[in-house]
Amino acid sequence: EKMKIQSCQCLRLKGADALKVIGPAVRLKRVVRVHASAKDDGTSSGVLLQKVGAAAMSVVLGGALMAAPMVAPPPAPAETQMLRLPASSDPGIFAAQRTMVEAWTIVGETFVDENLNGRRWEEELRDHMLAAFHSDNADDAYGQIQGMLDDLGDPYTRRVPPEDYQKFKVSAEGELQGVGLLIANEPTAGGHLLVLAPIKGGPADRAGILPGDEVLSINGSPTLGLSTEQAAKLLRGQGGTEVRVKLARRSEQIPGVPGRPEARPTVQYKDVALRRERVNLSPLFYTSFMDDAGQKVGYIRLTQFSGNAADEMREAIQELEGQGASSYILDLRNNPGGLVQAGIDVAALWLDGDQVVFNVQGREGYRMAQTTESAAPALTKDPLVVLVNEMSASASEILSGALRDNARAVIVGDTATYGKGRIQSVFELQDGSALFVTVAKYQTPHGTDIDLKGIRPDTRCHAPMLSPRWTASLPLRLPAAPQPITPNEDQEEFSPGLPMGAAMEAALVTQLQADSCVLAAEQILDAKVGAVAAKSIQVGVKAGSDGSGSRVDSGVASFDSSSRMRGVEAVPAPPVKVMSVSAPLM
Repeated sequence: EKMKIQSCQCLRLKGADALKVIGPAVRLKRVVRVHASAKDDGTSSGVLLQKVGAAAMSVVLGGALMAAPMVAPPPAPAETQMLRLPASSDPGIFAAQRTMVEAWTIVGETFVDENLNGRRWEEELRDHMLAAFHSDNADDAYGQIQGMLDDLGDPYTRRVPPEDYQKFKVSAEGELQGVGLLIANEPTAGGHLLVLAPIKGGPADRAGILPGDEVLSINGSPTLGLSTEQAAKLLRGQGGTEVRVKLARRSEQIPGVPGRPEARPTVQYKDVALRRERVNLSPLFYTSFMDDAGQKVGYIRLTQFSGNAADEMREAIQELEGQGASSYILDLRNNPGGLVQAGIDVAALWLDGDQVVFNVQGREGYRMAQTTESAAPALTKDPLVVLVNEMSASASEILSGALRDNARAVIVGDTATYGKGRIQSVFELQDGSALFVTVAKYQTPHGTDIDLKGIRPDTRCHAPMLSPRWTASLPLRLPAAPQPITPNEDQEEFSPGLPMGAAMEAALVTQLQADSCVLAAEQILDAKVGAVAAKSIQVGVKAGSDGSGSRVDSGVASFDSSSRMRGVEAVPAPPVKVMSVSAPLM
């Protein structure tokens, strides 16, 4: 059974069931039969397309049923339309034609605009099928699929090749089946793979593999000349299976005594057997620091809304609460989004009870409110500021809009956010690729349409110092016309999960304290914390009054955020959780 992956910007996901959804073959309202048979002379007799009103999709190739059977017979279709199109005898081109029919069917039944933006969908199929038939090679034929999708005028409805789809699944799920090994993009001078770091607690870490080790062979096959992608295919695999790795560790050269030749560096060889398992890729890191007013600020940076984002966020908030944070900065800058359900679950951690997260409009034009579906109180009621920029998109905008419209957070940034107010579902196709289809549009809880507009921050800051790409001052502007974005576009590959050392943590905290957006957030938080403290004092006076209006020492008023923070100034900040790096994780 082919799967319909309800991830990346879909509406409903529930934990481990996120990837266990029925396939399009049992959801669609039309049947498409594709038949191609080769004549004796090797030419194709044609492709016959029959469109009827049914609740399934079946594909017949040379008489063999290739996909799921029909769920129920159609109730006497009113009309049957026939299209006869040529099928290529080239296997690669014909595979592209078959995939095109599959994509055409799914889009026709699920795209948010039932009128398909005014396109004549059958004519689109005919034109691009003919173009694919006349293509010189399979790549050009597959290009016709994207050409057909481009005609819809929606940049988010697209086909993703199998290799990119596998990367997407790893990123969206927030985990992979592997050994927890980060490999450098560039090989050593000798052409071998170089270990950047093992993931703490993973199989490679437990086996004693260290940064700087060279990977000489995997399951007996030399790694000389292997790309990181090829190595990843060898190291990843089903959980519980074993992979053998041979490593070389070169010792540091010891300076010799004057007049005596220096000893050559020694090389230690090590063979290890690693049992593959689920390796968690945390999408966030967090720390805390003292601001100029003596308040402890909890800082959380979320880089993507993956399947484990809410669990990681919960852990971060709870730990920072335990450390005595009196206010929070949630940094969503450059966060391209991810799973809509992850955005809903993260919002539930900051909001009290069952609050509206966004309003959605689907294909049939219906509107409904999507809530947190949780009666639980927020994990913290401490003041919150959310940092955004023009690359904060999709689920980042859903969360930002929900927190602002529910009066939970102040939005700070120099630009409007990306402006992606559309939701996609992801369909896995027969050739291993995936089809992303826009299935709905959404607005913030107050009904603000952000598509192509973005969310305008409540308060400006100056350009952040964390990235040299930013200039000293940026005007508040709308984002450019949307284009599909991927996690961390400025990196070669999104690979979260690296633990940070003490030196890197200290450098990051120093950068954050010089970040003008963070400084703007601190000013807002100081004012809010002060207001909370003043309110606490007033409540304490009223509750502990002796009748004359003077305060008695009840202990209520003395517990303000400022005194609480000053008592822990000497406590070092907790370690930052993770960093994102531009290297493949195995």
